[in-house]
Amino acid sequence: MTERLLNLKSEVREELKNAKSVHELNAVKARYVGKKSPLQEVLGKMREADAETRKALGKAINEFKSFVEEEVSARLQEITAAEIQKRLESERLDVTLPGKRFSAGRLHPLSKTIEEIEDICIGMGYEIAEGPEIETDHYNFELLNLPKGHPAREMQDSFYLDVVHLLRTHTSPVQARVMQKAGGKPIKIICPGKVYRRDNDDATHSHQFMQIEGLVIDKDITMADLKGTLALLMRRMFGDELEIRFRPSFFPFTEPSVEVDVTCFKCGGEGCPLCKGTGWHEVLGAGMVHPNVLRMSGYDPETNQGFAFGLGIERIAMLRYGIDDIRYFYQNDPRFLKQF
Repeated sequence: MTERLLNLKSEVREELKNAKSVHELNAVKARYVGKKSPLQEVLGKMREADAETRKALGKAINEFKSFVEEEVSARLQEITAAEIQKRLESERLDVTLPGKRFSAGRLHPLSKTIEEIEDICIGMGYEIAEGPEIETDHYNFELLNLPKGHPAREMQDSFYLDVVHLLRTHTSPVQARVMQKAGGKPIKIICPGKVYRRDNDDATHSHQFMQIEGLVIDKDITMADLKGTLALLMRRMFGDELEIRFRPSFFPFTEPSVEVDVTCFKCGGEGCPLCKGTGWHEVLGAGMVHPNVLRMSGYDPETNQGFAFGLGIERIAMLRYGIDDIRYFYQNDPRFLKQF
């Protein structure tokens, strides 16, 4: 029987050598030490043997079981190592290949334009003020000298949410809120933000766009202060060679009111397709704060004066970068955005 176990060892080695997976290893182990293995035949013979023989057979059986366990464990390590090596070979990276280029993120052209205007205005002593995009009729119109039924309301076709609330049509309500909170003290602010009007989207119009409005209130503020401020702002944005002109206009919340044009930066005022042959670009509206607006927000128009101005961010960006369609700003096309 001892010789039989020695022969079985040779068979075990040979079968384990040919085993290629954990499943095959377990099958070999069950075949030689399981309930239906040749080992059971040896165990059956022990009942017929004398005590000395049973002792020798028991020792041989235990050694055989240990042998099988060790051989299976050793072969399992070899199979595992081979599988790991195979995976490493399949996942090997060629470190000599060039790396992938990842393009860096950039500021949106509208964000760049806003930051530039903010930097210029902060350098002139302005503070930045913000307000809600959902406004009341009171702040959006009435405190800006636009009472109910005023014809100028039709110029700003609005998104009303109910009889009281609407999406703001300009950032001027921020000015009204700041004026009410100031309690008659001097103000020097700019108000950037989104505004909404019911308009058909095309190359030059959008139902949603962005504005920056400025407001200064103090004693002895004049139109000369307004003109000097806007001249400096426009030249910082478009260049020192820029010429500026002021044309009379009308806005309900300013009196007198002006519109501001700058010479075409492409043709220098000679006329080109960009400026439609006029040599000029209209860039913003402005004026002296209307006495009614001052009075409704707690200022005495006899002792306090102010000026206000408002410009469209998209319009400025289109002029600066030569963009001919406002919709490019909102389509998130990487081919457009990566140019900036």
